[in-house]
Amino acid sequence: MLKLKNKVLHTAIGCVIAAVAGVAQAADKPLKLIGITVGSLGNPYFVTVAKGAEARAKAINPNAKVTAVSADYDLNKQFTQIDNFISAHVDMILLNAADAKAIEPAVKKAQAAGIPVVAVDVAAAGADATVQTNNVKAGELACDYLAKKLGGKGNVIIENGPQVSAVIDRVNGCKAVLAKSPGIKILSSDQDGKGSRDGGMSAMLGYLTRFPKLDGVFTINDPQAVGSDLAAKQLNRSNIVITSVDGAPDIETALQSNTLVQASASQDPWAMAQKAVDIGYGVMNGKKPADPMVLLDPQLVTRDNVKSYKGWSAH
Repeated sequence: MLKLKNKVLHTAIGCVIAAVAGVAQAADKPLKLIGITVGSLGNPYFVTVAKGAEARAKAINPNAKVTAVSADYDLNKQFTQIDNFISAHVDMILLNAADAKAIEPAVKKAQAAGIPVVAVDVAAAGADATVQTNNVKAGELACDYLAKKLGGKGNVIIENGPQVSAVIDRVNGCKAVLAKSPGIKILSSDQDGKGSRDGGMSAMLGYLTRFPKLDGVFTINDPQAVGSDLAAKQLNRSNIVITSVDGAPDIETALQSNTLVQASASQDPWAMAQKAVDIGYGVMNGKKPADPMVLLDPQLVTRDNVKSYKGWSAH
């Protein structure tokens, strides 16, 4: 009986030691510093990405620091930023790639230095994982709503943007849905609204000057939608339905006020960044993600449901 008790005691002690050792092993690489490079910190979406990452990092380690920089969709600038992160010995990099394929050498260089790279919002060749919205579905939702609002006929613009994977996917999703309505004519789909309010306004002013009859516009993000609405107001044009992607705070305001914006397929940059940090932290400590591609489902936010929408500001 005594031997059995001793055996149980030794087993219990062994388990405790193993558990402590396991904790120590898991904590071998503490999270101290994250480097984030995004398309533009002038876009509230990417500001929310940075804040979401910081909140998650500090939940893991209250002393963790996050450095977020704006690449301004400039590939060479982003290469330099990643070099700077490597020199600073960051623990992980969250990357919103300016060019999904061309960024690969920088990704490989960071990984060679022992730094995990998690792509956020858009794909990046060679990244350890990618966390993004299902952008094809986002484009489908926004343009299905647009087509229905127009009764399946009319002149439509697809206001494009920087040619990153997220934008390309949204436009492809939109085109696939609009193709189901033979009465809808796409007047233009290749102009870059720069992903910004000013860019969207500039593009829309050009459209309104060129096309006296315009019924609907799909913009690839909310800043462009807001800019497009401002352009229409400036030229006293009405009866145009604008839809977009993001579900940003500005669009919540637009949907509840006198604007041409009718709907936006939402993203969750906060949740996206938090998931990316969790995956990066796992990779730091030898845990590869079960699925390297994580897609978050968008939801359509309209004038009818915007008051019940739990948007970015809910965090």
